[in-house]
Amino acid sequence: MSQQFGPEYVRAIAPYQAGKPIAEVAREFGLDEANIVKLASNENPFGVPASSQQAMAAAVADLGRYPDANGFDLKAALAKRYEVPADWITLGNGSNDILEIAAHAFVQKGQAVVYSQYSFAVYALATQGVGARAIVVPAREYGHDLDAMAAAIDADTRLVFIANPNNPTGTFIPAAQIEAFLNKVPANVVVVLDEAYNEFLAPEHQFESAQWARKYPNLLVSRTFSKAYGLAGLRVGFAVAQPALTDLMNRIRQPFNVNSLAQAAAIAALNDKPFLEQGAKNNAAGYAQFVEAFDELGLQYVPSFGNFVLVKVGDDDGAGARINLALLKQGVIVRPVGNYGLPQWLRISIGLPAENAIFIAALKKALA
Repeated sequence: MSQQFGPEYVRAIAPYQAGKPIAEVAREFGLDEANIVKLASNENPFGVPASSQQAMAAAVADLGRYPDANGFDLKAALAKRYEVPADWITLGNGSNDILEIAAHAFVQKGQAVVYSQYSFAVYALATQGVGARAIVVPAREYGHDLDAMAAAIDADTRLVFIANPNNPTGTFIPAAQIEAFLNKVPANVVVVLDEAYNEFLAPEHQFESAQWARKYPNLLVSRTFSKAYGLAGLRVGFAVAQPALTDLMNRIRQPFNVNSLAQAAAIAALNDKPFLEQGAKNNAAGYAQFVEAFDELGLQYVPSFGNFVLVKVGDDDGAGARINLALLKQGVIVRPVGNYGLPQWLRISIGLPAENAIFIAALKKALA
């Protein structure tokens, strides 16, 4: 028998499966990259804002130097935007990094982490990566059942992950329900409120959860620049929490984990209101475009508060993979979610109107 390296809990991890890149689909199916539509990874269809491109161009001259390890200027901009002290902020190589840092900072091997069924795959990966025990709470209507999650917290629980809106289902939890949950959580259990899609919420659903960190010393709010701000390729995210948490996070965080271009681009994007408004308007219109088509086709979908929609494309467990393959052959990349226990469903990112129309036409053909 060959030598096995590393602990068993690491060997048990199934690596994260990212959305297929355009170049890979072009090679695999003999397609022209220019004609491929990617609606798989919840990226911003408008790409990088011009304000960020200009900021990066100015920062290029200094790339021979290490980035600011503490991200002073970016933290100052975030502190001003969210009205918290700068030492309440932790920077991450995307919010993915924040989730991993939290698991390493707050959970020991054998302790428990609570998260919902059908929630972001990285919660399971971060839990496994520290040898922790997962308590997966059954979903309610494809979203979080906060009462059941509160009841599931045991004496060994040290971390709870909540995604709002949730990926991949798009469900949303109103502010009052989250605050009621926070009031039930023991003081020694850290709650990570993962708000990667917050900026896509309609005004009537938005609330400033970062301010809750003042009231709840065990709350950590996670955000990203990868979605609404169009900086997915730069990998920059952040967390807001009281110093008792951020101090531990910064002991675990890799030095220089957010590069110079990412810091410059994020500062510029943070208050680029016209870019955010453009994205929100396109997202609302694209959502309407999708659900109209799904209703016409008689397909079940989960009402979404993010920049994507989860749609059921068949009744058998091979449906998601089968329709996904048929779409790939037509040059349309979406996201199968069989790894979430949803083999009959696909997650579709909202793109530009023409991209959405191409997907809808391809879906009709695939279903025929």
